[in-house]
Amino acid sequence: MTAEPRLSPAERSGIVRDGIAVGLATGAYGVGFGAVSVASGLSVAQTCVLSLLMFTGASQFALVGVVAAGGAPLSGAATALLLGTRNTLYGLRMAPLLQWRGWRRAAAAHVLIDESTAMSVNRPTTEGARLGFTTTGVAVFLLWNLATAIGALAGEAVGDPRTFGLDAAVGAAFLALLWPRLKDDRNILVGVLGAAVALTMVPITAAGVPVLAAGGVAVLVGVLSKRDDPTELPGTDDVAGGHH
Repeated sequence: MTAEPRLSPAERSGIVRDGIAVGLATGAYGVGFGAVSVASGLSVAQTCVLSLLMFTGASQFALVGVVAAGGAPLSGAATALLLGTRNTLYGLRMAPLLQWRGWRRAAAAHVLIDESTAMSVNRPTTEGARLGFTTTGVAVFLLWNLATAIGALAGEAVGDPRTFGLDAAVGAAFLALLWPRLKDDRNILVGVLGAAVALTMVPITAAGVPVLAAGGVAVLVGVLSKRDDPTELPGTDDVAGGHH
């Protein structure tokens, strides 16, 4: 079996530079999460622990969104888990590419997000894939958590979330996460159907249940569909959006 070519110093520098740039761009979103989380009723400590342990932006926004609406924490956790299932699919693709075992594989699982996957999945060598994955994952993790703490402290200082319109921030955050996915006709249909199901269930169910029901629509379409979602596959467009 032919040995893979080693990365040149210039190639390594380029991969590291790109990974840090993605970390800076994505980490900035953590300020918004921190402020939204505190506005939803979580403490600064709870918000920071959530970013440290969960570390997947869309799922974190989902959890605090359900809590903000008065839903049970378990409903929020279920919604977050539903949104985070795509990371499992990333793992199936990345495990044979990165070829890590033991504690390295376990550590990599924690930073397995859109950005780290996108910055490594198309590398021609294992060394390049590992460097891109590690640099991007660690950069996003550190900066996301730092930004979360800043946003949470700022949100706590504001006090009443209505003072600066933070009570509407959860809905705005979800819209920001959804918008890049609406480039595909199927996703538009899923969004409309999900919204219809959620609105129908709001008067008759507890808070948090409509979100789970709407998520079920997306799951059902995904199971029945015969093609991939072109807006979900990791790539440069997804990296720019910061939807980890």
